[in-house]
Amino acid sequence: MTESLRVACIGMGWWSDVLADAITRSSKLKIVACFSRSEEKRQAFAKKYGCRTASSYTAILEDTEVEAIVNTTPNDAHLETTRQAARAGKHVFLDKPIANSVSDGRAITEVCRRAGVVLALGYQRRRESHFRWIKKQIDGGAFGRLVNAEVNISRDRLGQVDLSSWRYTAAGMPGGVMLQIGVHYADVLDYLIGPIKAVSGRFAQLVLPGDNPDVASLVFEHENGALSTLNASYASASEYYLMNIYGKEATAYYDLHRGLSLLKRGEKKPVAVACEKNDTFVEELEEFAAAARGGPPPEVGGEYATTSLAVIRAGIVSAREGRRVDVAEILAED
Repeated sequence: MTESLRVACIGMGWWSDVLADAITRSSKLKIVACFSRSEEKRQAFAKKYGCRTASSYTAILEDTEVEAIVNTTPNDAHLETTRQAARAGKHVFLDKPIANSVSDGRAITEVCRRAGVVLALGYQRRRESHFRWIKKQIDGGAFGRLVNAEVNISRDRLGQVDLSSWRYTAAGMPGGVMLQIGVHYADVLDYLIGPIKAVSGRFAQLVLPGDNPDVASLVFEHENGALSTLNASYASASEYYLMNIYGKEATAYYDLHRGLSLLKRGEKKPVAVACEKNDTFVEELEEFAAAARGGPPPEVGGEYATTSLAVIRAGIVSAREGRRVDVAEILAED
């Protein structure tokens, strides 16, 4: 039996606990240490997850028991924290987005490549069983030519915004709601329909305080000719997810409340598709652990994650300048 991958968690916030909870549901990883600049946060985390605290990030990196870092620090800290981890020979699981800039994303990818450590990015949405099912049908030819898709990812953040948090500032999370949660469904669209080559975008701030968009809409042009739309909101009345994929021969309908159904050409009503709920966080973390032990590389690595970031950055430029923006333009300039 393979020994559990010994990890240290850095960046103590609510998302660190989401990933730590997933680690406790797995036998493939074990939290042995943690670090946050806040002593109160690291002590609370250590008590909750039964690990030891470190007084500095350097102490984490010098700890020979620690094999890998689970990094949930702010986006603009990803490059330096990952660079130090890679130089110390630690594998890195990094929550999305890879960074706030494409140049940082490239640098993160390169330092891990040069150091020979595994870099995995947390894009768990693509792993949801309904999307895996759709992908299998697409790859099997059931949809015929893919032509269009429509997506919505919405949450209610009214009264929940902490303006002292980097997550709700333009500097810490450029693009606001689209970079924070919309990027997940941009990834799913890329996964299901194919690479995105150009973006047209609009952003608005309608309900929430601060300096960042709480509503955003993007139109994607995929390399295969299909078009898709992605809407993201923090200003809606409730949490909601929608993903409809339209092909010449079949259409898949998914939403948070009704689940997945499929309508084939010639049929009059969609047929419900039963998909057992899977633990996407455990799956991506265990894949990371396996890669760190010499297994296949993670499904989402640094190069792809950098392109995924460029898609959202293209939408930001489009909204600001009122024009269609090629993803290649962002990859070339940043």
